[in-house]
Parts: sequence; C-alpha cells; structure tokens
Amino acid sequence: MTQTRLYFTAGKLDADRIFATFEAAFEDEGLPIAVLEVDEDRDIYEVSLYADGDVDAVEARAKDILAGLSIAKPIERESLPDIDWVARSLEGLKPVRAGRFFVHGAHDRRKRRSGELAIEIEAGLAFGTGHHGTTAGCLEMLERVMRREHPRNALDLGTGSAVLAIAVAKLAHIPVLATDIDPVAVRVAAANARLNHVKALVETVTAPGFHHPIFDKRAPFDLIVANILARPLMRLAPQMADHIALGGSIVLSGILERQRDAVVSAYVGQNFRHVRTLHREGWVTIHLKH
Repeated sequence: MTQTRLYFTAGKLDADRIFATFEAAFEDEGLPIAVLEVDEDRDIYEVSLYADGDVDAVEARAKDILAGLSIAKPIERESLPDIDWVARSLEGLKPVRAGRFFVHGAHDRRKRRSGELAIEIEAGLAFGTGHHGTTAGCLEMLERVMRREHPRNALDLGTGSAVLAIAVAKLAHIPVLATDIDPVAVRVAAANARLNHVKALVETVTAPGFHHPIFDKRAPFDLIVANILARPLMRLAPQMADHIALGGSIVLSGILERQRDAVVSAYVGQNFRHVRTLHREGWVTIHLKH
C-alpha cells in the first residue's frame, strides 16, 4: 500500500511539543511520527507524520492540532513509492562473517558453516545489513562483551534493519528493545526479527532518541548498542547514562577513527570507563562500562 509522508519544519521546542501532541492524537490509529534534526545550529527540525488511507482527513487533523498549539506551519506531502526494496537492496551483496555471526540474504542460506550464528537480513529501506564496517565491528564487539558479561535487558538504539538486536537475542536469549526514528526501518526490523525467529524477544518501536515512554518502562538496560554517528552519540551521552544499569556496557559505532577521542571523552564525562576500541575499515567500535 502506498504511504504518504506529511512533513514540515520547526524549531526544537515546537517540534518536541508537536511530536508529543501528535503522538497522543494519533495513538489509536498507530500512525508513525518522527522528528529529525536538519540543522542544529540553525534550530531546524523536521516533523513527519506517515499516513495511508484518507490522507486528507489526517492532514486536516494535523492542521487543527497545529492551530491549537498556535503554530502556523504549511504541511507538505511526499508519496512513498511501492518498490520491492528487498530485492533492490540485496543486488550484488555477499554474505559477511563477523566473529561467530554470519549475515546473509535468502540466496546465501546454504553457505552457513557449522557453529555459526546465522542472521538472515532482507534490509529493505533500513540501513545496516552487516556489510558496513560499523555494523560488522559492532557484531564482533558484541560477541566479546556477551562472552564476558551476562546482560538480561538490552537496547539497540537506531536499530536500522535490526541486525544487532537479532544478534543479541540469538546469542544471549534475552529481551531486546529495538528503536529507530524511521518508521520504515522499524517495519523492516520487525519483519527481520520474525524471519530470524526472535520476534518474541525483539520489541520494535518508532522513537527518536530517548523521547518515548517505552524507555522509562524498559530501563535500566544492562547493554546498549548504538550504531549511529559520532555527533548524535556525543549528544546522547547524558541520556545513555540515565538509562544504563550500574556496571552495564554500551557499544557505540558509526564513528570515524578521527572522532574516537571526542566520543570517548563525552562518555567519560558521564562516568563511563573506556574498555576497548575495535578498528575496522576506517571506523571504530567502542566498548564502555558505566
């Protein structure tokens, strides 16, 4: 089914107010809502509301809500095409081995070796098939961390295709909360969790950053993995500290080698201790303990 994205820009304070109000207003319909930082220095954030069915009615309600908040914003539309993204995303991709993990598409199922933990990913629109150095680095680091620790409650922040959440669930057999700002990614993540028979362990939720009640409900986490980018990871350091259990571990990636020291410093300032840095293809994956 074709979906329509209704979107507009606002300052951070207004964007947060709108997100909270939209979330309450459209909760019964389950319409995905997202807030994306466009330009932090200029205070520009994009609010998106994803609708199908009677888009005109949804837009009219959104306009009424904005009027009630005394916010005047023109709403734009984007039609999301109905494309076979799974087939497109897997064209030319080869399976990847990272530690004990074997990440593959449906066409490479028979290449699994004895003793490997296979993760079948049909990535769709979501980033993170295991082929990028950051995802592969996270898989290697997660295996090392979970070999020494026994987490009982984990979070995959910015889950993308859910490959990391699936890896944690398969290796540790524990509940994993998998969140992403992009509702399309969350749908793909849920499908991948089902495909890998860990749907009972992996809960997928559309949530920007830590702005969702699910975090307070599920925290504290013994393990948090976040494969995002250096700048948002640094900004999230205080909230990471608020949601990790004492003695818990975080695994961070999406960080260039030259950004490593700045990221570590941001977390040391929040009472984290650096344990190990893994280098792979110009990227680093960092393990810290709280």
